[in-house]
Amino acid sequence: MRSEDPPIRVLFVCVENSCRSQMAEAFARMYQPMGGQRIEAHSAGSKPSGIVNAKAIASLKELGYDLTKHGSKSLDDIRGLAFDAVVTMGCGDACPWVPAQRREDWRLEDPKHLEMDEFRKSRDEIARRVKALLDELTAE
Repeated sequence: MRSEDPPIRVLFVCVENSCRSQMAEAFARMYQPMGGQRIEAHSAGSKPSGIVNAKAIASLKELGYDLTKHGSKSLDDIRGLAFDAVVTMGCGDACPWVPAQRREDWRLEDPKHLEMDEFRKSRDEIARRVKALLDELTAE
């Protein structure tokens, strides 16, 4: 990779941008490839709640990541950016189309009402999917 190569830009979308998409953005930031092309991660919501879920904050803190630095954003906040990949996270029709070279829908239930042990399983599934996505994007 040359220093002038543009980053790979990824967007994670869910309805409230308070839980699933926030964790996915965090994992994408955590999993920057060593010596590879840089990942620029974003997240947004079709109807943002304005807050980041407390369980998401606590579960990422367990892994050493401070999710309190994130904010719940609207899709309007990222309008005009071009994306290499857009991942919707179980929001169905509530997630409008955002242009990207690659699109995926990870049909994930919103874990916000789960007990913490089950919430961690959801977090870990998001982590696994983000890692696999980034491995594929950086191999292309």
